[in-house]
Amino acid sequence: MSETGPVPAPGAGPSFFRRRPVRVALGVVVLFAAGAIWAVTALQKFITFPGAHPSVQQLSALAAARGEAHWFEIDGAQIEAWFLPAHTTGSAPLFIHGHGNGELIDIQTKSVEALRAAGIGVLLVEYPGYGRSGGEPAEESVTETFVAAYDWATQDARVDASRIFGYGRSLGGGAVAQLAARRPVAALVLESTYTSIGELVRAEGIPDWLVVNEFDTRAVLAKYPGPVLILHGTKDGTFPSSLAEALHKSSPRSELHLEPCGHNDCPLQWELVLSFLARNGVFNVSPTGAVP
Repeated sequence: MSETGPVPAPGAGPSFFRRRPVRVALGVVVLFAAGAIWAVTALQKFITFPGAHPSVQQLSALAAARGEAHWFEIDGAQIEAWFLPAHTTGSAPLFIHGHGNGELIDIQTKSVEALRAAGIGVLLVEYPGYGRSGGEPAEESVTETFVAAYDWATQDARVDASRIFGYGRSLGGGAVAQLAARRPVAALVLESTYTSIGELVRAEGIPDWLVVNEFDTRAVLAKYPGPVLILHGTKDGTFPSSLAEALHKSSPRSELHLEPCGHNDCPLQWELVLSFLARNGVFNVSPTGAVP
């Protein structure tokens, strides 16, 4: 004879089904939170590194400038840089250049020709994931790329390792600043750049733990011992000139020059840059154009 237990009351069932609405609600909340976190981080990455349109690529510019392509392996990816030697013989100073977040090294060759003519070599460093370079752009990978490019340059006989300068425009200002925090850089030139990407993100109400890229240039300048030239437009709608003034206050050896221009239309000021370097004793051009 078999025994049976009490017959459950109608409608009763396992406790799982009674708790199901709560679990579903919690699941919806978790999914919503995860989606919001993903959206915030993805938006930060896109705004910081939107990339450049393929039409911007101009590989022929390298040959036209009589430059050299060099590649550096960062996190298993190959990142490109172009070395444009100075129009002089022997060991010359070097400008390591960081461009804006919607640009490529391809379009910089003509704009730096005046530097080469003055006796300065130029190293145009690409960002991971930009142009022909692999990898993913981020503060860490960009910094590693610039450090690798710097280390390569110091081993080249055409470069005076004691006179390597950093020049960064917009996003590139943060890149060369991070380089200066890790390697000896004789001087910095920062054009249309920012105090800190993380600071700007937090100002929009994003919590610190969701900040993807810090790029704290102000913190670097507070400790950087060399001269700094800060160039900025008073009509800049991307990074207001107040950020340039804040950078100026953070650096004891900085000079601030404001121009009535926006973010992408400020004129190149190579004469001012060369004069700045000469005033600070890090570079001089003789009357014949020869590097001392």
